[in-house]
Amino acid sequence: MIDASFNDLVMKSHLYPERRWWELRVDHNITVMSEQDLKNKEQDQCQDQAGPSIFCDLEKSSTPCEVQGRHRFSSPSLSVSNADSHTETLDGKTSSFFAALDASIETLQKRAQQLIDSINESRQKDHTLMSNFRDSLKMKVSDLVEKLEERMYQIYDHHNKLIQDKLQEFSEKIEKINNLETELKQVCHTVETVYKDLCVQPEI
Repeated sequence: MIDASFNDLVMKSHLYPERRWWELRVDHNITVMSEQDLKNKEQDQCQDQAGPSIFCDLEKSSTPCEVQGRHRFSSPSLSVSNADSHTETLDGKTSSFFAALDASIETLQKRAQQLIDSINESRQKDHTLMSNFRDSLKMKVSDLVEKLEERMYQIYDHHNKLIQDKLQEFSEKIEKINNLETELKQVCHTVETVYKDLCVQPEI
């Protein structure tokens, strides 16, 4: 088997002269893998996989060439399964990422709604406070206006009373003046009469 592998190595060196000798040695090492190593590898793979035991027995009873051929035909399915698992992993990561993103967006929406509710509640409180203040101010202003009106009416009444008193006094004085004028007229008439009597003396 080693001679055949060496012959294969020589043929490959003639077919691929551009390849280096250590690259060919790698191929040689792969070719001369012992039968025991292949069986051990197949046993490990059978233990790792969850398939039926009949396939493991089949792998044990097969020759290395059959095993290599079987693996050559089964490698595409393994690559497909690996690609599927990788895709599932990416899908899982993407799903978790979008789930976390949705949770963050929902949290932000809740916080924004809480902030809006808080602003609306504060606005409602301010509106209630201003309404109460306006009503209280209206009541106070109304009371003050009423008091001012009462005070003004009192002042008006007092002044009216004073004016009426003064007018009454004036009327009384005018009446007295009229009385004096009448008396004065009578006195003047009397004096005039006396004067006429004195001026006209009877002849003796």
